[in-house]
Amino acid sequence: MRHYQSGHLSQAESIFKEIIQLRAGHPGALHFLGIISHRRGDNEIAIKLINKAIRTNAFNPAFYNSIGNIYMAMNKHEEALDSYRNATRLKPDYAGAHYNIGNIFKVQSKHDQAIACYQKTLSLCPEFFDAHLGLGNVFLGQGKHDEAIACYQKGLLLKPDLIEARYNLGNIFLEQGKYAQALVCYQKVLSLKPESAETYSNLGKTYSGQGQHDQALACYQKALSLKPDFIEARWALTKAQIPIVYGSDDNPAECRHGFSRELAVLERWLDTNQIESGYSIVGNNPPFYLAYQEENNRDLLSRHGELCVRLMEDWWVKQRFPYTDPAQDGIIRIGLVSEQIRDHSVWNALIKGWFQHLDRGRFQLHVFHTGTVQDKETAWARTHSTSFSQGRKELHQWVEDILDKQPTVLIYPEIGMDPMTAKLASLRLAPVQVASWGHPETTGLPTIDYFLSAEDFEPPGAQDNYTERLVSLPHLGCCYYPLMVDATEPDLSGMGIDSKLPIFLCPGTPFKYTPQYDRIFIEISRRVGRCQFIFFTHRFRELSDKLRQRLQRVFEQAHMDFSNYCVFIPWQNSSVYYGLMKRADVVLDTIGFSGFNTAMKAIECGLPIVTREGRFMRGRLSSGILRRMRLTELIAANEDEYIALAVRLVQDAGYRQRIRQHIEAVREDLYGDLMPVRALEEFLINVATNK
Repeated sequence: MRHYQSGHLSQAESIFKEIIQLRAGHPGALHFLGIISHRRGDNEIAIKLINKAIRTNAFNPAFYNSIGNIYMAMNKHEEALDSYRNATRLKPDYAGAHYNIGNIFKVQSKHDQAIACYQKTLSLCPEFFDAHLGLGNVFLGQGKHDEAIACYQKGLLLKPDLIEARYNLGNIFLEQGKYAQALVCYQKVLSLKPESAETYSNLGKTYSGQGQHDQALACYQKALSLKPDFIEARWALTKAQIPIVYGSDDNPAECRHGFSRELAVLERWLDTNQIESGYSIVGNNPPFYLAYQEENNRDLLSRHGELCVRLMEDWWVKQRFPYTDPAQDGIIRIGLVSEQIRDHSVWNALIKGWFQHLDRGRFQLHVFHTGTVQDKETAWARTHSTSFSQGRKELHQWVEDILDKQPTVLIYPEIGMDPMTAKLASLRLAPVQVASWGHPETTGLPTIDYFLSAEDFEPPGAQDNYTERLVSLPHLGCCYYPLMVDATEPDLSGMGIDSKLPIFLCPGTPFKYTPQYDRIFIEISRRVGRCQFIFFTHRFRELSDKLRQRLQRVFEQAHMDFSNYCVFIPWQNSSVYYGLMKRADVVLDTIGFSGFNTAMKAIECGLPIVTREGRFMRGRLSSGILRRMRLTELIAANEDEYIALAVRLVQDAGYRQRIRQHIEAVREDLYGDLMPVRALEEFLINVATNK
């Protein structure tokens, strides 16, 4: 036993065999000879030896537990379960066997039964740190992050070097955007396991979320040096070439070139490497922030889309889903796949109008809500759907759900914002597949046939910007209704805002502000004098801090005091936000990537908008709204006109008042427009008939 416990298996085996020679059928010696055989990979021999021990002594629960472990290692879960249950029948307080049963249920995704087993284990042995870990893992799989955190922390109190608990704790904090806490967890893991490529990869994601671009790239490169076939790190390294928020020294053109270069490396690498689990990275680290460069991204996103489809096709072939002939009952089945079936900008701008006005006499609406957040809008959508599927599901389950409903047309309102949606969109699950402008950029996916846009948003020659066939619905392309939120008078002084100075509201997220347009704030300040640009601190504060530092440097270079002009305030609830809009003088639209919902809220508050019309649909959302309201005078053709318009609106009170009156007089024209819905219906009938 001393040899065995010290890991000297050959010496232990020799003595156990001597014991068998001295006393044939010695159950203890047979048991440990079986375990040694198992540790060497000789599972069949191990089972024979331990079964022989059981025939000699059928009442030792440890024998059944050990043979269960061997079956578990062989993925023979039912045989393992029977063995563990035999152990607990002989010894009801056998904590280890209850724990092992929990592990089987966890593997089988029988979450409630697994939880009961782990809790039973801990009631028998509260110091069983692996049971805390197992329980935490089940809660993590269910998306119950608070419960998982509590379990991991209990396990770590008992065993501070419980690496998996520390690593999973870091993963939860990373998903929650608690980057500082995630950083501590991953650094601790690396101090215990310095060769963990997976930890370096997630550390890279943590640095990226904090806006620390160079540190993120270094982590991904370190992960690849440790594990060259680590496709997730290769994928992340490619996407991380585009920062979330640009720093003062970042060059967007160089970042774009880096993305193209690494994409080529990834393409060549996949040509020579077959990765079994490659599909799992599709949708992770999407090239989302590429859209915030005002460049034509069609070619880059087409290359990216080809890779996504290629990886998903490999997965699809292995699944062997049964082929189902499309239904021939004359019903047009519309499937809608979205993470945002809730109070969200995509829902409010696009999807809800479809729910409200699509002719249910001609269309069924089958909804696949891939998100986990639910609210009153989710409940409303459920009651207005032909069928509604929602919850935390695996890819295989979502595919089965969609195929079961046999959609004629499958619509994805916002591809690129959710990993599961991106995976599904990279498959061919319906005869006709359609994207829309919840993320206003081409998907680049060969599996997406059409892109639903709007006449008022698209520039001439817009088809050149899309891999899909562009469909421009009338007007704004949607049936929108105002949110009608009551405004609350904001506490300006409490926010650090001087009510006596002109107020420019800058409500864009930090990544919508790119360095080439920072000079706008300087030029407006020079012409207006003391004024205030009000920015909102992002929920990931590090991103706003990076924007603040960049703007501060720009003001310093202009020999101006940044603190006299720029104010960053916490994000406000809807009523206070509306109150700020009613109190502000002008809202400054972000250049290159405009804001639809922001513009609509400003219009509802009668607040003038200054926008510069972009080269692409994503930079023309506000200008499309203003054009629909016959307010083209607020649409600048270039940055100099943008600056001049902003200055005029704060300096000329009469002009500003006239604009406000015009907004209030015509804004109803924006609401409840059914023409886009009727045109959408015609499109759906046409493609369903000619599929």
